[in-house]
Amino acid sequence: MAKSAVQRGRISKKVYEAQLPELREQLVQLQVQLKGAPFKLVLIVAGVAGAGRGDVLNALGEWLDPRGVETFSFHTPTDEERDRPLMWRYWRSLPANGRIGVFAGSWYTETLREQAKGKKELAQLDHELRRIRHFEKLLTDNGALVLKVWLHLSKENQRDRLRALESDPDKAWRVTDDDWDAHRQYDELAETARHIVRETDRPNAAWTVIDAADERARNLAVGQLIVRRLQSHFKRMQRRLATRPKLPLMPRSLAPSGLRRLRNTPLDQKLSEDDYERKREKWLGRLHRSIRSAQAARRSVVFVFEGWDAAGKGGAIRRLTSAIDVRFYRVVPIAKPTEEEISHHYLWRFWRHIPRDGYMTIFDRSWYGRVLVERLEGFARNDEWRRAYDEINDFEEQLTEHGTIVIKFWMHVSKEEQLRRFRAREGTAYKNHKINAEDWRNRRKWGAYEVAIGDMLALTNTSFAAWHVIPANNKRFARLQILKTACNAIEEALEK
Repeated sequence: MAKSAVQRGRISKKVYEAQLPELREQLVQLQVQLKGAPFKLVLIVAGVAGAGRGDVLNALGEWLDPRGVETFSFHTPTDEERDRPLMWRYWRSLPANGRIGVFAGSWYTETLREQAKGKKELAQLDHELRRIRHFEKLLTDNGALVLKVWLHLSKENQRDRLRALESDPDKAWRVTDDDWDAHRQYDELAETARHIVRETDRPNAAWTVIDAADERARNLAVGQLIVRRLQSHFKRMQRRLATRPKLPLMPRSLAPSGLRRLRNTPLDQKLSEDDYERKREKWLGRLHRSIRSAQAARRSVVFVFEGWDAAGKGGAIRRLTSAIDVRFYRVVPIAKPTEEEISHHYLWRFWRHIPRDGYMTIFDRSWYGRVLVERLEGFARNDEWRRAYDEINDFEEQLTEHGTIVIKFWMHVSKEEQLRRFRAREGTAYKNHKINAEDWRNRRKWGAYEVAIGDMLALTNTSFAAWHVIPANNKRFARLQILKTACNAIEEALEK
């Protein structure tokens, strides 16, 4: 079924008990070592009905220290889960670095449940498998060890296993009508399973097929696989951490068109206070109606606010939210990641805040920190921030495929206007908290940030999540432009 050969064989109880102590000692020692490591172990146990997934999980529960293990099983999505993109519930369940996540049900659960009966079902299945491949690549690129085990039983062995369980009064409850349905559809489901395993068997997230006919051999094979792969992964991670590249003094543009767009944005717009007050009420009213329409259609909205320091993001957000019922939105200010957030993939903390259908989340700074501050300050390696453009595009595509409306603003000011606002903040008591040494240090890197911003605008400007560059030298003009843009974007999305 996969590149890894099916592991076969039967062993006696005597041999099993002789090998088990050494295996358990190795597992615990590796688990202790894992606690301080900058990666996590994600173990997926899947297979045919009756193959003994529950028994394998119980064995691992006895062999490992339960304080470092989290076990997950996914069933039919809840209302809360259906109100968000497919992968949301899996992102939320990922263990932190240094821990083990055991997935009895996983992102494969739904795809393995039904056979692909026609071209339409197969096309939908392949689309889901592409999402899964991308998700697992995100995890492994970030250092995670992803182990995928397929427990194999022949059709005859499956029938004998189910009958044996039914005949045991203490175990009969474990056999359900669904298990026998799966047995009757064994050939069809096996064909779909082979397709799924083949399409998601990749070097960094390979499937290992283990014959489950003999329970003792099966359990030992799973434990020994974890030992081998963990030992190998520790060595690989040590080499990776030893080769951290140095930062360039001045980044080179990857996409000059974005830098041209930024520098060609006209910043001399004017808007009087009277005109602003008059037009603002009109656009606030229209935006309110648009948002109500989105709620009625159960469409969520994600606003992304990025911009130069002192560009006016906070003021623009306050004006935007005045058109929204406070019960239906959240503002999420993004600062330096916490210790918990650092122990996950950088997108993890943003997936957690994705709104339910009909609700809104406003990000004051966002996942774009990966290709801005993390790129320029060396918090991300070169390979990490370079691949982030594709990762971000895929993330936003998943949101929009679900029906979320993604609206992204870059608030642009001139270097001279920023300096004027910095000095005003220093000279105004109630604004002192808005300026610090880091702001001045970032300002000295204006040219480098221009290059990074230009690359961001060019490489993540998509048909489903376009960038709106807002001239912000005049605050009134910028705030009104944001109201107009938000309104038009929501109305256009609802018309499609």
